[in-house]
Amino acid sequence: MQIAKNTAVEFHYTLSEAEEQIETSTTDEALTYLHGNDSMLPGLENALEGKTSGDKFSVTLAPEDAYGEFKEGLIQRVPIKHLQGLGNNKVWKPGMPAIVESNQGRHQVTVVKVGRFNADCDLNHPFAGKTLTFDVEVISVREATAEELAHGHVHSKDGCGH
Repeated sequence: MQIAKNTAVEFHYTLSEAEEQIETSTTDEALTYLHGNDSMLPGLENALEGKTSGDKFSVTLAPEDAYGEFKEGLIQRVPIKHLQGLGNNKVWKPGMPAIVESNQGRHQVTVVKVGRFNADCDLNHPFAGKTLTFDVEVISVREATAEELAHGHVHSKDGCGH
């Protein structure tokens, strides 16, 4: 089956910038998404269109097809209690990535300055302004279920989770 609108896609990727690996899914679970529902980077989704299970390919995306251009001055003060993703670290420090929930969903930000109760965060995605290369292996492609289409995302083997 080919990847097309409303198919459930599972794939592994390795992400690089200037031939330096940034992250990979190959040591963990594959990424899943619902194709054609604006839940994937536009350039990567376009590259996946028409591929089938077992296909391997590389695609290099300009910033506008990935995480967008870097925008100067996109700093916002956020209460520390709203930052997520500290992990095993004891305190937030400049340069650390964090997740912030907003009315527009979850956003990855970078901590720039930390105060007692608030942190100044750069709202640009850490990969904004970067040309990125994805090495992709399509693991599986199937028709999405009616429930997945209604919810707008692929469900795991254990169900939806909400």
